[in-house]
This record gives sequence, C-alpha cells and structure tokens, in this order.
Amino acid sequence: MMSSLSHVPGQAVPPGWLSDFDRYLISEGTHERSYEKLGAHLVSFDGRSGIVFAVWAPNAKQVSVIGDFNNWDGTTHPMHSHDSGIWSLFVPDLLEFTVYKYLITCQNDEQFDKSDPYGFAMELRPKTGSVAVNLDSYTWQDTDWIRERPKRQSLDSPLSIYEVHLGSWNKLPDEKWGSRFQTYRELAHTLIPYVLEMGFTHIELLPVTEYPFDGSWGYQVLGFYAPTSRFGTPHDFMYFIDQCHQQGLGIILDWVPAHFPKDGSGLNYFDGTHLYAHDDPRQGEHQDWGTMIFNYDRNEVRSFLISNALFWLDKYHIDGLRVDAVASMLYLDYSREDGQWLPNQYGGRENLHAIAFLRKMNEVVHGIFPGILTIAEESTSWPMVSRPTYIGGLGFSLKWNMGWMHDTLNYMGKDPVHRRFHHNEMTFGMLYAFQENFVLPLSHDEVVHGKGSLINKMAGDEWQKFANLRSYLGFMWGYSGKKLLFMGSEFGQRQEWNYDTSLEWDALNGENHKGLQRFTRDINLVYRNEPALYENDFDWNGFSWINANDSDNSVLSFIRKAKKTDDFLIIICNFTPLIREKYTIGVPKKGGYRELINSDLNIYWGSNVSNGEIFSMPEQFHGMDNAISLTLPPLSTLILKPM
Repeated sequence: MMSSLSHVPGQAVPPGWLSDFDRYLISEGTHERSYEKLGAHLVSFDGRSGIVFAVWAPNAKQVSVIGDFNNWDGTTHPMHSHDSGIWSLFVPDLLEFTVYKYLITCQNDEQFDKSDPYGFAMELRPKTGSVAVNLDSYTWQDTDWIRERPKRQSLDSPLSIYEVHLGSWNKLPDEKWGSRFQTYRELAHTLIPYVLEMGFTHIELLPVTEYPFDGSWGYQVLGFYAPTSRFGTPHDFMYFIDQCHQQGLGIILDWVPAHFPKDGSGLNYFDGTHLYAHDDPRQGEHQDWGTMIFNYDRNEVRSFLISNALFWLDKYHIDGLRVDAVASMLYLDYSREDGQWLPNQYGGRENLHAIAFLRKMNEVVHGIFPGILTIAEESTSWPMVSRPTYIGGLGFSLKWNMGWMHDTLNYMGKDPVHRRFHHNEMTFGMLYAFQENFVLPLSHDEVVHGKGSLINKMAGDEWQKFANLRSYLGFMWGYSGKKLLFMGSEFGQRQEWNYDTSLEWDALNGENHKGLQRFTRDINLVYRNEPALYENDFDWNGFSWINANDSDNSVLSFIRKAKKTDDFLIIICNFTPLIREKYTIGVPKKGGYRELINSDLNIYWGSNVSNGEIFSMPEQFHGMDNAISLTLPPLSTLILKPM
C-alpha cells in the first residue's frame, strides 16, 4: 500500500461532503460538529474507498497531504483550495490507520509539516503524525447509563470524584523499562474496581488529549481530538469509558481550551500566520506557561473549540468536562504587568470574546447533551460562573471552590494550640457557599511543586497527621458542595505527587495508611446513602450551623438536611487532640442519635473514643428545644443520625 499509492493522484472531495453550508457555518463559527467534515475520514466514493482530508489553512500558499503512502513527498497529493480557506482532497485506496501530516507551504515559500488539528488519533510520542481511524465502528453497551445520566448527575445527586493521572496511578513492572503504563483496557480491570470499592461516583481524568511532553501532565495539548496513544487506541479508550458506564461510574475529562503549546507540529503558526492565536504577544502568549492563547474572536477558532467539546461528549460518551484555567481566559491582564496587556474595546480587563465563547460553549453542550456536567476551574471571584447564561452567568454546572480549599488547608496545617486564632478559616466559606454551585477540590495542584502531600500538610506527629486528615475529610464530606479528591490522598501517600512514578501503594502495608483508606471508603458510602449530605448542596435549605463560634475549643457543629425536612444529620468536628467529655449541643429533634461516622475508631487507626446510643434532653440550647451531651474524640469528625 505504501509505495504503490505514491503515484495515485488525489481527487476533489465527494459532492456534498463539504457543502457550501458547511463552509459557511465553519467560517461563521457556528458549525457545532466541524469534526464531521474536517480532519481525515474513511469514505467510499464512486465505488472506491479511501480517505477524505480537509484542513483549514486560509493563509497557506499550498497544502499537501504527506505520509508513508507517498514517501512523504509533498508534490504527490496537493490539496484543493476553497474560498473559505479550507483545503481538501480525496485519496482513494488509503486504509484505516494511515499515518499522515499536512505539508504547509507559506506565502514566502517556507514549508513545514503539521499534525492534523482534527486528527482522531496520533502516533506514540515523540512521533507526531496523525492517524486515520474509524471512530464509529465501536459498539457501545452503555445505553442504560446514558438514559439515566441526567438523573445521576443532577445537582441534587451525590457527586464524589476521584481525580486520576492515568500514567502514574499504578504502573506495572517491565523487564525493559523497569515499569510501564497500564493500557486503557488494563485500567478498565484495575482502576474501575478500585474506584468502585472506594465508593466514588466519578473518575476525573487529567487531560488525555494527545500531548508530546509527559511533564505537562497533558495540559499542553497537541491533538485536541485524539486520546493519547500512550495507553492504547481510540477504541481502547472507548472500552474503558464503556466499562465505567456499565458499572455505574461517570467519567469527567479535563479539557484545555485556554491555551496550546508552541510545538512545531501543532497549532502554533499553523499556516505561516498566528491562525489560532493572536499576532500581538500582549494577547497571544501565556508568559507563565510558555504557551499560546486561543483567539476567541476568530469564528473558525470558536468552531474548533466548541466542536471539540461536543466531540468528546458525542464520540466518547464523556459525562462531563472540567474546564482548565478559566480565570486565565476571563482576564486580559491575567498574570501580566502594566503595559503587557491590551484592554478590551471599553477599556476594561475582561476578555469579552472569551466570555462569549464560554457562554456559547455551555449553551451548546447542555442543549445537545442534557445531563452532562461542565465544571469550571476558576480561582477568582468572577460572579455567576455556575449560573445560566440567560441571567448573565457563564453557564457552567459547577465551579471549583478554591477559596474554601486554601483556607481550610491553611487551618489544618496549624498546630492545634493555635487553631483557636484561625477559627474563621473554617467558617468563612459559608458566607459565600451558595453564590455558586461548588465542588470542594483537593486536587493534583495541591500536592505538587513543593507543596507536599496531603498527609504532610497536616499538623502534628504521625498519629496526629492521620487523625487530622481523617477529621478534615469528614468535615469536607459533611460540608455543602460536591467532592473531589486526587489519587493517593485517600490513603495518605507520603511524597508529593510525581507524574513519572507510581503511587506509593506499598504504604498500605501500614495500619495508619490502611485505616485512612478505609475511612475514605466508609465516608463515601455514608455520603452516597444519606440524601442529607447531597440533596441540598447549593442553598441554605440544606445547611445550618449549630455552633460556628466555639473557637476556644476549636469545635464546629452543624446540620445537613435533605429535601424531606425530617431527614437530617449532625456533624461535629473537634480539631484539637483533646477528648472533650460532656460536650453539649442543641439538636432539632428529641430522641436518640447514633454515630454513622466516627473518624477516631480503631479500624481507622484512631484512639477508639466513641459514643453509644445518645439520647436528647429537653433543654434549650443553641436556639433549639432539645440538646445532647456527648464525648468528642480527639481530632475527629462525628456524623450523627437520629434513630
């Protein structure tokens, strides 16, 4: 096939394949499935099968398709130009898995090879060729999940996310390299059972869109439409997702529409111009990351990105997109000094085109795939990120609560003797808790770059560190908001995360780590079984303080309520290593109470201070007509349920 096709000329694309209407919508920025027309597609035309190639390169002098099939000769298969700036060609007799690139000839006759921006697969790094594949030949078996997804992912459903970097979750021994990645298919039979056993509802994957540099963790994307070949083929990735769905797990992808790398084979300087970015570096370059910023004002760029969001939901049945670095998109002066940025047309620092893009993206994906989630990693106080666009919001389903995370982690790092002076760091979040639909994130960003592991952020000696982390996770799972935990934190990995090595699974030989892992599992299971912990996450109907002001004892107590008014739980956190006996709080209902969760039990490597059945007293306390007196274990969270 390779050499025999070198003399076979290309032909004009089949009639109707790339219609005038398609080209119009792409140039208008409103083509929502441009991936169905651009890129490489296996087709049959006039009795001959082959591949249709189409690429947007309006400023190129000439574009040719090159590959093994023509000995990478740019003179053999020149493409045909359209008024819209799209180049296309049908090459007969090419088969699936053909490796190809585009040879771009600029107006000044400079030439370079480019990967296909819409390529559905890519060669294994460090190679950067695109690979033609048929995405529609996989047979999905997740109909039940897709049908039930809107209910499973509604805002009043439990959402407990296990954040994973596939390359370093659990490497396998390898004779040649010492260790190797697990494949998508292997992960379907190792990662999925583990996540199910741990009680999480969803897996969130750090970017799996193809990226050349392992050290970018996937955040510097080369192939926006290609799952990385590190772990297998597109069908292998589909199998992994399909298995998740069949076993009741949702899949969220990290999606990176904020920037792209400068790699020569990628989008940068694609047709001899800054086609996907801005000419002016004050608009076009992320100085911190050494990457290029998408030009959201350009119609074809918006079509590329909105189609990309839909692509993963459509072809891969993805359940949600966590949108990376939203703050960097919203502000023209993001991480820039005076004179390093250009204001918008009104003199402000808001990126109006990026705002319009995000709103349009959310409208489109929620309109076409109701029940999917879009989650913003937005680190500022930008208003209404998770509010509908028709009232001026950005339209996201959820937003990461970065403020809560920073405040509470800072508190947990304090010696308990000093915590009384920082009590507000645990309570301040309630002042804004319902302004957005929040996810509480303990993410990968908190356990890299010298920040240390989650267990080592905790204050105290060995026993106290583990007790602190268990009590903190208990507080987090009891608090209003959906949950996210980065891999390794569930069992107290010692070292901060290293993308190049496996998690420290050997730590589970220790009872301290094993106890923390068991606690994480148990708190997840209680969370999923108790509507009071998730049904009313986003308004005051689901939360009320019992006592937010006991800073002297570093104790917090509050109530979580389900939609049924008589369905509630009481959460009490003691953030000191002292046992507090006969500690009294008001309760909303007379009768008995029992412990659903006690983070101090010996099965969790705690000191095993616990309460039996607790009965209320008819006593006015904390504005309620009944009270209970109980023993608070050291550095603990208790969750109580009425009997």
